[in-house]
Amino acid sequence: MTATVADLMRRNLLGVFNEPDAERRARTIAETYAEGVVWHEPDRVVRGRDSLARRAEELRAKSPDWVFEPDGSVSVTDDLGHLGFRYGPAGQPPVVSGMDIAHCHDGVIVELYTLVRAN
Repeated sequence: MTATVADLMRRNLLGVFNEPDAERRARTIAETYAEGVVWHEPDRVVRGRDSLARRAEELRAKSPDWVFEPDGSVSVTDDLGHLGFRYGPAGQPPVVSGMDIAHCHDGVIVELYTLVRAN
């Protein structure tokens, strides 16, 4: 069964970047992104699943008690998805917010853009 763009956007946020278990996160990465995925962050470009996995682990290690929460529902136009997010300590107001925009093809994310703003 091919994942929808909306499914991929939710997996990206919650199943990868919000997932504390490394094994579950690795399985989700394999299901969610193309092998050659390109992720554009505000301060770098990450290429490939392995590099994305390492970067996700770095972010989790930097703020292990912080959580991502969706900010609204997923918007989809053709093969593009958009999902806003909030990020900060669990149970407290978010420290940052932003959005992910993804280009999807054949049931996986091939390119991801993350925009972030401090609250």
